[in-house]
Amino acid sequence: MLPATITKIHQAFKEIKHMAIDTWQEECRFAARRAIKEVLETRMHHSIDLHLEQMRAAGLPDRRNGSFSSHLLTEVGDLELRIPRTRTFSPYLLLKRFARRSAPIERTILMAFLLGLSTRKVGPALLSILGEPVSPSTVSQIAKQLDQSVQAYHQRALSDPYEVLVLDGIVMRRKTGAGAQRRTMLVALGIKPDGKKEIIDFRQAPGESQSAWEGFLNHLYQRGLRGENLKLIVVDGGKGLLAALSLVYGDVPVQRCWVHKSRNVLNYVKQPDQERVKRSLHRISHARNLREAQRAAQRFVARWKASYPKAVDCLQKDLPELLSFLQIKTNLAPSVIRTTNAIERRFVEVRRRTRPMGTFSDRTSMERILFSVFTHENLKQRTATPFPLLTQNN
Repeated sequence: MLPATITKIHQAFKEIKHMAIDTWQEECRFAARRAIKEVLETRMHHSIDLHLEQMRAAGLPDRRNGSFSSHLLTEVGDLELRIPRTRTFSPYLLLKRFARRSAPIERTILMAFLLGLSTRKVGPALLSILGEPVSPSTVSQIAKQLDQSVQAYHQRALSDPYEVLVLDGIVMRRKTGAGAQRRTMLVALGIKPDGKKEIIDFRQAPGESQSAWEGFLNHLYQRGLRGENLKLIVVDGGKGLLAALSLVYGDVPVQRCWVHKSRNVLNYVKQPDQERVKRSLHRISHARNLREAQRAAQRFVARWKASYPKAVDCLQKDLPELLSFLQIKTNLAPSVIRTTNAIERRFVEVRRRTRPMGTFSDRTSMERILFSVFTHENLKQRTATPFPLLTQNN
């Protein structure tokens, strides 16, 4: 059984193994290189300071003598390091230690990024690897490098190639002054004409109110997602989201998710009849065209109205929006655009990877892990976005 929250380094190593770090995209590899460079150069300067103090205490002459460049090949790429030196000393021993144990260091640093571990947990892990202490401030600086990528992701200009937009929220738990509280992450996924899917952005909110969704959607619109190519917006049917859509993307047809609607309809049906009702719903949702779907809906009403009037009313009140996907011209498969499954699958991955963490310590740790999971999913679709941070020299 997984622990409620990660508190030990060995737990973090176990979880990071499941996250397939070695296959993640260049954003994480770049962040790891920056982090390793930060740790090594900081520790080498510390070694120089310590050496000079010892020389002065012994009454021996020595002084700084600049630095030189050296390359170190690691699992996450080549590092160019500035190595300080004195007239008689250079901290090469530190690099030798790292060369022997580079993979654990890289994974430990990524734990700080992706699992939101506290600096007091990461420091001891690096101590066991490097043989000397690493200050919490150094680890904090490392973590901030991924935060820069997260910020760039949230602020980047957006292109507008999507035919379908899928919107939904996922609930997570975060520590606050009033104890652990639920926080909703609003998420937007775009589907391109070729079927490729991309998590466009996400935003933390108190809930799925109209104002929360309106703020998120307006931000997407202002950054370039004007919806000029949008043919459909798929939602689960939350009132706040529907109200916000009418204000921001009011001209785009809305598709209600068939999975959510079927579940709601079946809530009004007795267990012995649920399979038959489900088959009747399937004939509507999987119809080949609009006319066939409308006829199947008429048969559904005639068959079940007397036995389950609330179930029939639940279907009928949203039927036009349940059939929107049959009224647009697109090469996308109906199975892709009649439900929110595309985004729900990504939520499954988020839950799988965050379950061992239990309650997140703060907003930043939530942002880091969601950014990492979502960009990993985008990489698999070849839709990962490069960030300005990645163009800087490391």
